[in-house]
Amino acid sequence: MRFILNIIWLILCGFWMAIGYVVAGLICCVLIVTIPFGIASFRIASFALWPFGRTTVERRDAGAGSLIGNVIWFVFAGWWLALGHIVTGIALCVTIIGIPLGIANFKLIPVSLFPLGREIVPTDQAFAGYR
Repeated sequence: MRFILNIIWLILCGFWMAIGYVVAGLICCVLIVTIPFGIASFRIASFALWPFGRTTVERRDAGAGSLIGNVIWFVFAGWWLALGHIVTGIALCVTIIGIPLGIANFKLIPVSLFPLGREIVPTDQAFAGYR
């Protein structure tokens, strides 16, 4: 089922959202100081292409640097990308078939707002380190 949802996701919205993250990552990589933001954006782009079967977890070793970086990211790129997820999620929730895809869009909003200090893992490993 995950495979089918990922294929439908890729066709309807995943490709376009991933392009948004790649563009944000390229803009960040042009400036030397914001290369960490570009790398985080490319990570999220891969997650936006194929979200079903994966989730994000907070890294326990993330410190004040990721907090400051998340604030900067939120101001310059995060809220634009989150707005894209909100609009796409609402549009997908109009149909019954699109509801799981809309929920997946809403699941991507926190990571699009605050990407630093998070790690993308398979859903079966999400709580493996917390046992």
